[in-house]
Amino acid sequence: KAAAKNKLSYEIDWLGVPAIQTPEDLILVQELIYKIKPDFVIETGIAHGGGLIFYASILELLGKGKVIGIDIEIREHNRKVMEAHPLFKRIEMLEGSSVSEEIIQEIRKRIPKGSKVIVFLDSDHTKPHVLRELELYQEFIIPGCYIVVFDTNTSDIDFAIIGRKDKLLRLEEFERMLNRKININFYESFKEIQKNLKNNILNGIVLKGTVEL
Repeated sequence: KAAAKNKLSYEIDWLGVPAIQTPEDLILVQELIYKIKPDFVIETGIAHGGGLIFYASILELLGKGKVIGIDIEIREHNRKVMEAHPLFKRIEMLEGSSVSEEIIQEIRKRIPKGSKVIVFLDSDHTKPHVLRELELYQEFIIPGCYIVVFDTNTSDIDFAIIGRKDKLLRLEEFERMLNRKININFYESFKEIQKNLKNNILNGIVLKGTVEL
């Protein structure tokens, strides 16, 4: 919340190019890329291009992979900066709507069947557009790979509570105030939680108490 309020993401450059992501998201993204070691990373919504440079830098360290960036308008200045960057050898940019048939056809030409692909959706954040992107880009995802939706600031609010559920919690009033669905998950012990979920909880915000590892 504080990062969004103070526009922290607009202060972050990656290897000289504005990335418009929070440091926490960049850390989690590199973790995912290293885990999957994809053949292709697709990002919808290029902006200045720092995100593409970030993905390309991880792929360069892995010694494999290509980044495909899509934007409805790639500004000339941003294009020149990207094309002059030493990591542009791992990047290709496509101009057009991320949900247009033309763009989807261009991606199909570039990605062989069975490739490991991670898709990052970071363009138009309206519900109809993101839903359409999810429908279209799922064809590039094989088991074990991911589509990641950025800037989900209208998504559900999830709480993890370590301890007993002693009384019924009425959340309807708060859900109306926030215009968000609130989910509360109770766990008797932190140690019993599955590893990936545990990591997500640790990367969240602690409202009260401490966690014994």
